[in-house]
Amino acid sequence: MKPILVVNSGSSSVKYRLIDITGGETLCEGLIDRVSDHSKAFEEMLAKLEGPAPLAVGHRVVHGGPIFSKPTLVTEDVLKSIESLSPLAPLHNPGNVMGIRASIAAFPGIPQVAVFDTAFHQSMPQSSFRYAVPRDLEQKYQIRRYGFHGTSYAYVSKLTSTFLGTPSNELNAVILHLGNGASACAIRNGKSFDTSMGLTPLQGLVMGSRSGDIDPAVFSYLNRVAGFSVAEIDELLNRKSGLVGMTGVSDLRDIEELIASGHTEATEALEVYVQRIKHYLGAYFAELGRVDAVVFTAGVGENSSHVRSLVLENLSSLGIEVDPQLNGLKSTEPRLISTGESKTAVLVIPTNEELEIASQASNFC
Repeated sequence: MKPILVVNSGSSSVKYRLIDITGGETLCEGLIDRVSDHSKAFEEMLAKLEGPAPLAVGHRVVHGGPIFSKPTLVTEDVLKSIESLSPLAPLHNPGNVMGIRASIAAFPGIPQVAVFDTAFHQSMPQSSFRYAVPRDLEQKYQIRRYGFHGTSYAYVSKLTSTFLGTPSNELNAVILHLGNGASACAIRNGKSFDTSMGLTPLQGLVMGSRSGDIDPAVFSYLNRVAGFSVAEIDELLNRKSGLVGMTGVSDLRDIEELIASGHTEATEALEVYVQRIKHYLGAYFAELGRVDAVVFTAGVGENSSHVRSLVLENLSSLGIEVDPQLNGLKSTEPRLISTGESKTAVLVIPTNEELEIASQASNFC
């Protein structure tokens, strides 16, 4: 048995899972919310934790900026670097740091490992990550595309290689991580080549409450014409837009129920949602040239056969042929949903970010 504790610490919550990575089994898990003192939260977690003592603690850290490209053993200098990146993720990195400090006190003497959401995308070339802004501002303020959901992409890309029998360093794929937060990633030779999220998770696909891609001039327009402040616009586009902005609900299951009842706005919202995914899918086919697989993962990607069928509709020109019966099957296992004639494999692979964090952290035991 090789138990690893995985911690996802936010500003007001601590989520934890103890995993035996020899078999991927969850030994214990829980959530402590309404946290005002992370030290007390870890004391509560210790009281609830069942099973063997962890050999290491893996911490989810949202933003690693341009500094971190791999899992990193935590030191005081590392913590200071994570704190310095807080302007890029003000809602996440400070809570991540507080959780790590509390974990060091709660589990003295064992490795504390930071695993970064952005690290997987540090392989992107400049043509993918640079924005066309003045270079002095770009460098001074670290303005570039970083991408997120990297831990999920690392996990799913490895399983895709295994499923297809393709060496990981030869895999070309488009992975669609479709949940309440959603993004797409172009994988070239097993590494991130391009991704839809940017400096922050706001860019890219339509999400539960985020607008995704939008003309930047909307900011100045709302400020000038509607009198919105910068903070109000940020709140609007991150928490009040996307599906919830268009329909009043953010969950795809609720959207589909509204559509079934004849709700016109829900139908239109799903059309926008799907077309944005198709937009990135087509772009990534053009960028990669050869695509071995299109892979669906995360809550919507794994569970909504309807969304998958809409996204893949009329894509035979890209070599994609979906088997409706395979697509309609419900399973928690990795599976193929394309036909035997499909030149591009279409897979559904459930993600497991906690197991990936545990696996990466275990290398420091």
